[in-house]
Amino acid sequence: MSRLMKTLTLFILIAGLSLTGCFALSENDQKQTVTPSATVSPAELELASAQEATATPAPKKELTLCLGYEPNTLYPYDNPNPAAKSILSAIYEAPITRRSYGYQAGILQKVPSIKDGDASFVSVPIQEGDWVVDADGNLKELIQGVRVYPSGCHERECIVTYKKDLDDLQMEQMNVTFSMVDLQWADGTPITSDDSVYAFDLAIASKDPSQSYILERTAAYEAVDPLSVSWQGVPGFRDNTYMMNFWQPMPYHIWSEFESAELNSTDVATRYPLGWGPFVVDEWFPGESMRLVKNPLYHGADEGLPYLDVLNVLFVNDPNTAIASLLDGECDLLDPTIPLDGQVELLQDLDSSGQAQLLYREQMSVESLYLGINPATYDDGIVSGNDRAEFLSDPRTRQAIAMCLDRQSVVEDVLHGLVSVPDSYIPNEHPLYTPLLDLYAFDPTEGATLLDDIGWKDVDNNESTPRVAYNVTGVPSGSELVMNYITTTAIQRRQSSEILVTSLNRCGISVNIEYLDPEEFYAPAPDGILLGRNFDLAQFAMGNEGLLPQCDWFMSDDIPNAENDWVGANLSGYRNDEFDASCQSAQHSLHGEVDFEKNYQQTLAIYTEDLPAIPLYPYLRVAAARADMCGFDLDPTAQSSLWNVAEFDYGECAE
Repeated sequence: MSRLMKTLTLFILIAGLSLTGCFALSENDQKQTVTPSATVSPAELELASAQEATATPAPKKELTLCLGYEPNTLYPYDNPNPAAKSILSAIYEAPITRRSYGYQAGILQKVPSIKDGDASFVSVPIQEGDWVVDADGNLKELIQGVRVYPSGCHERECIVTYKKDLDDLQMEQMNVTFSMVDLQWADGTPITSDDSVYAFDLAIASKDPSQSYILERTAAYEAVDPLSVSWQGVPGFRDNTYMMNFWQPMPYHIWSEFESAELNSTDVATRYPLGWGPFVVDEWFPGESMRLVKNPLYHGADEGLPYLDVLNVLFVNDPNTAIASLLDGECDLLDPTIPLDGQVELLQDLDSSGQAQLLYREQMSVESLYLGINPATYDDGIVSGNDRAEFLSDPRTRQAIAMCLDRQSVVEDVLHGLVSVPDSYIPNEHPLYTPLLDLYAFDPTEGATLLDDIGWKDVDNNESTPRVAYNVTGVPSGSELVMNYITTTAIQRRQSSEILVTSLNRCGISVNIEYLDPEEFYAPAPDGILLGRNFDLAQFAMGNEGLLPQCDWFMSDDIPNAENDWVGANLSGYRNDEFDASCQSAQHSLHGEVDFEKNYQQTLAIYTEDLPAIPLYPYLRVAAARADMCGFDLDPTAQSSLWNVAEFDYGECAE
């Protein structure tokens, strides 16, 4: 199970509610605002050098950032929305940043690694009743029948099944040490490892669902010395993202005056949190704007960072208004929280004419056409005449559908050629991508030939009428190749699905398309069409904030059904034992190990052959900036567009 599984429905709902179909905030999140009246920073948080700054005024370099909506909170453990995460990036500098599909140290001395010895495994004795991570990656109490990897075992062949008389069982336990650089809070107080342990305790108290996966699999998190902490996993937990298991420090010397339950409603945590980053919040006018000022105690100050003195923030939810504000100088930078993908053509013209900069990058999330291989009605056995015919059970049929989908036209006409058609369930630029995959370029002739070979015949030689089944496995002879296609009302999905349906028709695949409101499309199981696995074809995307491929989204034990309370991501109902084994091996392997790349690439190869979902296009992150903006970089895997806000500049730097 991946860390994201417990919030899967939220991720796909977020993607579906975007007006353009791109990964964005839900409508409810966009409407969230902070309601207290405007106030200035509390006096007790006055910067240590405020008097000096007052005594020596200097010309201030200001930049105005326009966000698509207002931050809902700046308390990290109260589900901050993406607008809030942008602001938090300016207040706190990430301990470890994700950039270009890799990890870089921020306020840590280095990224921990097994090779360097700051991450390691120790063999520990295990007895009945202990909590362990079993061979399938699930957190389990060790009782008779639980299957685990014993110490020294990393292959499926040596997994053991626990029995009461197995007294000498030992399992591997992961230990990672994190060491911070010497930093201080914006009020001058040193940051210590106790602040990180305090943050860990707050994460537990907050019951943040986004952290439940790693918290449940953490055996201990302790201070080692004033600048170092140690993380210890539950036995059997081999975490591929162990280098991220550091809790960003929280200001114990300020926040400890409050109960943890009070922090999500206290100004010192929600509106003016004390950080160590390049900026601090100076003013906040709810529903209108914010003002952040330079932190003179920022650790990069000796290098002249940040280049800006003031970061003004406006809340502008309409993309047309935002672009107009960019052109008249009211906005200097349009954050990706503003839905700009519908204005890409205009922004391209402005970029070409030198009036503005268009910035864009592919994201990890891939919009896909999911195929209802095994709908929920099959779970109790397929009953002829009652259940839908097995139109999609043959992988060759799914391959033919892929050949009949004009995905390249979607990329060119809807996404302005700014992305590439993905070959698998990750973007092609991902470092784990391999070119040794089965590819399905748009070829309606070849697709039609394959359908004919399967037994789907064009009896009237008219591509505008549906093909008819003759000796197709699992399909009654004479059945027409007609399927239902569902997606949301998002503009981008309407545009792309129209192209795709037209191209399917050219192959003799008749499609009835239906556009559903997000509430209906994502209605809960078992009655919901999508989440209840009651569809033929469904276009949507599942979000992925991590760097590793989510192969578990297509594993057999991730099929939502009545037995598991409809929890799971495998909405196609796809089953393949070889894929399951490859995915489990991939998740059990770690960066740097011999089989790490091989295992993940094996899952990609099986996926492209079986096609439980056909990848359509990666999501596009779009931003815009003034023509002389410098330092702003949309990274495909960064947690925020402001990940390097200390380096933002404009003017002479662009010459």
